[in-house]
Amino acid sequence: MDTNLQVTHRHDLPDPTWTRIAPLLPPQRPATGRPAKDHRQILNGILWVLRHGAAWRDVPRTYGNWQTIYSRFRRWRDAGIWDQILLALQREAAADGRLDGRLAMIDGTNIRAHHHAAGQRKKGA
Repeated sequence: MDTNLQVTHRHDLPDPTWTRIAPLLPPQRPATGRPAKDHRQILNGILWVLRHGAAWRDVPRTYGNWQTIYSRFRRWRDAGIWDQILLALQREAAADGRLDGRLAMIDGTNIRAHHHAAGQRKKGA
């Protein structure tokens, strides 16, 4: 059975999402060495861990070995794959009109806390 065409859990990547992300990932079969485990299965395992805030060791076995999942997550992070995926999806959304310049991010380091929250001394103390 081809795992690229099935969704085994209700929170796994649906086919349309997988179709958009798959070309952004490294080749499934590397030039040397043994073939990598299925990217979709591993990606679903990574997303499961991130969604649940669980330890890598707690990932369900249906996604594969937790060490393989963590290793792939780390290697893709180090190679900048996650950044490339985000950038490509943002470009796609901007081209389709789903993302515009009105989107703003607020950096919490620039928001001043009220003086009561900042540890100001109380009168008479």
